[in-house]
Amino acid sequence: MASITKDRIFAIAEDLDAAGVNPTLAAVRKALGGGSFTTISEAMAEWRSRKEAKEAPIREPAPQIIAERLAEIGAEIWAAALELANGRLASEREGLEIARSQLEAEKREAAELADQVTAELETLQARVAGLEASEKAARTETAELSNKLTAASSRVATAEARAEEISKRAEDLKAELARVSTQNTELLKALADVAKGAGEKGG
Repeated sequence: MASITKDRIFAIAEDLDAAGVNPTLAAVRKALGGGSFTTISEAMAEWRSRKEAKEAPIREPAPQIIAERLAEIGAEIWAAALELANGRLASEREGLEIARSQLEAEKREAAELADQVTAELETLQARVAGLEASEKAARTETAELSNKLTAASSRVATAEARAEEISKRAEDLKAELARVSTQNTELLKALADVAKGAGEKGG
């Protein structure tokens, strides 16, 4: 096995990192073909420190003139942003005021419509109450007329029965009158015969 040196560990770590593979201790040890984790760990710690140092950005304060210019630009941007925000706020306030006015108008229209509907409803209720009263009166009158009709029908039936009885009685009286008339005729004839016989005897 080749000797394990820091340079070799660094080279393997660089290769793995360049290939997009995370150079973990296990990955480096596998590429090495073995070795002590302690040795590899110490070398990898140093490699990571160097890598971070390379990747660390340079941090130096900006020159005074650049800082001042940036401050001016920042102030201008902030002023523009405030102006834009105030413009939007004014526009939104105007839109909100228009929407509020429209809402108030709609509320007034709704209230007027509600009053109109209420008035119409009250009128309809009054008409319904009048119709109900008329219907009740009509029912009462109909009941009274029905009772009168029933009573009249009863009286008509009674009158018809009475008339039939009177007609029958009249027929009986006519028959009796005819019988009496016949008897009177027979009696008068008998009396005439008697008178005639008495006259003949007297002569």
